[in-house]
Amino acid sequence: MAQAPGSATVNGALADYAAELAEGIISLGIDPAPELPARLLAFGELLLKWNRIYNLTALRGPKEIVTHHLLDSLAVLPWASRLRTLADIGSGAGLPGIPLALACPGLTVYSIEAVGKKASFQQQAKIELRLDNFTLLNRRAETIRAADFPDGGVEGAISRAFSSLADFARLAGHWVKDGGALYAMKGALPQAQTEIAALPAGWILDSTHPLTVPGLEAERHLLVLRCR
Repeated sequence: MAQAPGSATVNGALADYAAELAEGIISLGIDPAPELPARLLAFGELLLKWNRIYNLTALRGPKEIVTHHLLDSLAVLPWASRLRTLADIGSGAGLPGIPLALACPGLTVYSIEAVGKKASFQQQAKIELRLDNFTLLNRRAETIRAADFPDGGVEGAISRAFSSLADFARLAGHWVKDGGALYAMKGALPQAQTEIAALPAGWILDSTHPLTVPGLEAERHLLVLRCR
C-alpha cells in the first residue's frame, strides 16, 4: 500500500505491479522523485476505474496499464525533460501527457483532446493528482492556434499513435516555436517511412530513436521532426 501526495491510497489492482513499475522506471534510466511511482499508480488506478464505464482505452488489464501506458509514456522522458512546454495532441486518456507531467514537474504540458468523456477523465486526474503543470484544452486540434498558448506557442508537440505524420505536422506544426520540434511515438519503422515521404513541404525527419519499453515486446520508435 502506498500513499502519494495529492492522490488516494494505491491499494487496488495495480498494487500487484508496483515492483514492475519501479523496476521499469529504473530500466529506463530515470532517477525518479520518491513519490513518482505511487503517483503513477494512482493515475493508473483512476484510469482502470473510469475505463470500466467510459471505455477510454482498449487496454484494460492492470499489467497492460503499467507496460503499454505508463512505461511506454515515460520512455520519451529523456526528450520531454529538455523542454519547458509540450503539447500532447490527441491525448485520449492523457497519454503520454499525464505521466510526463507527473515525472517532470518543471515541464508544462498542454493536453489537446476533443472527446468529452476523455477530457472529463483528464480533468479529474488533474484535480486528484494536483497537477499544476498540466492544462487541458477540450477542443479539436484544428481550432487551436499558437496564440492559444500563454507563451504564443510551445517548444514541442508530441503524438502517440495519432493519425499520420503528415496530419501531425499540419495540425500541430504551427504551434511549435522556432527551434522546436514535433515528437511522434511510432511502432515499426517501415510504415513510418511511408509517412515520412508524405510530410508537408519544409518538414524533415531530424532523428529516429528506438525505444526499449520494459515489459513491452512490440517495436517502438520516437521520430523527431523539424521544420527547415
